[in-house]
Amino acid sequence: MSSSAMNDIALSPDFWQGRRVLLTGHTGFKGSWLALWLVSMGAKVTGLSLPAEEISLFRQARIEELITHIEGDIRDLAAVDAAFRAADPEVVFHLAAQPLVRLSYETPVETYATNVQGTVHVLDACRRAGALGVKGLRAIVCITSDKAYENREWVWPYRESDPMGGYDPYSSSKGAAELVIAAFRSSYFSGEGAPLLASVRAGNVIGGGDWALDRLLPDLIRALLAGQRPLIRNPHAIRPWQHVLEALGGYLLIAQRLFEGHRWAAEGWNFGPAAEDSRAVDWIADRMVALWHDRDPEASATDRGWDLPSEGAPPPHEAGILKLDCTKAHSVLGWHAAFTLPTALLRIVDWHRHVGRGGDAREISLAQLTDYCQRWSGTRGEKGI
Repeated sequence: MSSSAMNDIALSPDFWQGRRVLLTGHTGFKGSWLALWLVSMGAKVTGLSLPAEEISLFRQARIEELITHIEGDIRDLAAVDAAFRAADPEVVFHLAAQPLVRLSYETPVETYATNVQGTVHVLDACRRAGALGVKGLRAIVCITSDKAYENREWVWPYRESDPMGGYDPYSSSKGAAELVIAAFRSSYFSGEGAPLLASVRAGNVIGGGDWALDRLLPDLIRALLAGQRPLIRNPHAIRPWQHVLEALGGYLLIAQRLFEGHRWAAEGWNFGPAAEDSRAVDWIADRMVALWHDRDPEASATDRGWDLPSEGAPPPHEAGILKLDCTKAHSVLGWHAAFTLPTALLRIVDWHRHVGRGGDAREISLAQLTDYCQRWSGTRGEKGI
């Protein structure tokens, strides 16, 4: 790997101008933000996904107006093939997934079918791109999860070389997807002229417009908007929290490097926050409630503004400690976070206050995206705030 490859980290909007992109899972939270970012840089985006939820960033920001929107299920190989023909992609981002740990306990068959076999279908379509009439495919980025690692409940962050695993159906399905990706990479995408394939594993992404059930930040927002006291489970669980744009910026950098033919980028990559931003759930809850009510979280120790659920059946197992080692992304790719965690939380509060008061979701999303890009390009490896 040359030093110039390691140091030239700029994400170029010019690179994405007119670029044909297929994005699976574009109606989801991360997919909607990525679609908006790609369109803002001039990319021609085709999305394949299940229908959007009635309350979703996709609907609130009217993203269907900006892209070619295809409704379909990645468990259906014919639907995947049809989307490839329609998109004729040069770059593929595979985000479509069943993304929730607690739901995976209730729907294990759907979870494995979507996260494992769905990934097989997308990668097999990439393998058969030429037969499907796709001639220019050069970069494939598969999004998995930080939970794909075999979690040993220790204090050390996980590196890309650590083994895959997973206690619950969701986590193990993401670990299995990583094994699928590695097999396809070595079997089909390592030869001369073949597209290059990478997998990316992000921390707990947060941001405006996330309405998923059984996630901390959306649960907090729903309660605060309703004027209720949030209920917090697992208050001492530690997660690597980061704004969604931090992870997506890493995905875009990897895709650009793959397209340019850098084989060193065709690996697994972690994108997570600084060590001090891996925080306990109660720390997040304290600050979100304080920000919402314009008060100091340190002055609310006697009444933190949230409650624990009443005792009942024990909740299903979830990891207690989870951290990511992002040394490779920092030193090789040159990627660094632009937001601190307090800044990310403030952006979420600003987004939901704006939209909750009748403001335009697309407008504030684009404004926050512009602000983030300015901070990111301005810091070039230094903390933004």
